[in-house]
Amino acid sequence: MTPITLITGGSRGLGRNMALHIARQGGDVILTYQSRDADALAVVAEIESLGRKAVALQLDSGEVASFAGFVDRVRSALADTWQRDTFNHLVNNAGHGDMGLIAETTEAQFDRLFDVHVKGVFFLTQALLPLLADGGRIVNLSTGLTRFAFPGFGAYAAAKGAVEVLSLYMAKELGSRGIGVNTVAPGAIETDFGGGAVRDNADLNAQFAGMTALGRVGVPDDIGAMVASLLTENNRWINAQRIEVSGGQNL
Repeated sequence: MTPITLITGGSRGLGRNMALHIARQGGDVILTYQSRDADALAVVAEIESLGRKAVALQLDSGEVASFAGFVDRVRSALADTWQRDTFNHLVNNAGHGDMGLIAETTEAQFDRLFDVHVKGVFFLTQALLPLLADGGRIVNLSTGLTRFAFPGFGAYAAAKGAVEVLSLYMAKELGSRGIGVNTVAPGAIETDFGGGAVRDNADLNAQFAGMTALGRVGVPDDIGAMVASLLTENNRWINAQRIEVSGGQNL
């Protein structure tokens, strides 16, 4: 049976790349988008061009009150597109970067980061558990910034640190259902994340490249391929791990 992966924030950046890698290895995809429906539909078309099935659903990962309705839409999509009542993999990828020194970060910035990256991951996973098949997988996205510090990312990294601990508890509590849970922690990547700073600011790009053993910053294919591989049966015994995908940053 074809595996189905639900990826939050799958309309662009790393989420889009994950979705395409999963499709290339024979999987189908449900992807979410916050507001860019045209981008999401373009990803669906790309996946369909690879001979796979895909559905795009709107979701704000920071709005817990909307999750019950979202689960209903996932249930309908599974029935209408796949004639199934479960999916196999959940990738909690949706997120945003909001840089600010600790002395300058506002409560509103802090709350939004934790609403999306911690509260959203916790309660969306909770809401989707009845639809996640036994023997499935969960991948939560973190950051290399939980291992090393870079000024301006204190609140963001703290939220991702909470996700890493949460992943351990998910693995412990869901193991009885055969569900594996891991965290993938990217290093600096050339995407539009954080306003595209690493991609577009040559000085910042060179600074991060200089911190990396392999001498460059990452690109989306470095992460999408890793996540897709982690969801295959070849990696079924990897569980409760934090896997940093950074090219050897800050060694």
